[in-house]
Amino acid sequence: MYLIEISVAIIAIAFVVLVIYIAKTLKAATKTLEHTATTMASLEQQLQGITKETEQLLHRTNELADDIQAKSEALHFVFDSVRDVGESVQQVNQSLRRVSNTVVEQTEKQSDNIAQVVQWGNVAIDLYSKWKARKVKVETEVTYSMKEEKE
Repeated sequence: MYLIEISVAIIAIAFVVLVIYIAKTLKAATKTLEHTATTMASLEQQLQGITKETEQLLHRTNELADDIQAKSEALHFVFDSVRDVGESVQQVNQSLRRVSNTVVEQTEKQSDNIAQVVQWGNVAIDLYSKWKARKVKVETEVTYSMKEEKE
């Protein structure tokens, strides 16, 4: 019986040692779980902050997209106006080309008439010059004659 008592005592000591190690393990597990819970609470707060910042960023992005859309539409009208001005300038250029071509064609058709008018103009200028010269000559002769009669 002595052997049984020693065996029971060894089993009891082994059980106490086992309980102590299990208690230490459970205590360490409890600390780890508490640390994990603290970390999770901190992570949850950070995620709430990130969520708020993300919502604000999303609102700002939407406002920016609306602003860009409005400005793009405003620029659309500007580009339409510039295009219209370009088309108007092109039409003016085409009209000027047509007028210029018409003037050149009419000038070529009328070049003979213009040459004749210039010749008649030259003849008229020559006749006028000769008439004026003759008038001056006559006046000079009359003046000279009057001087001779007075003397």
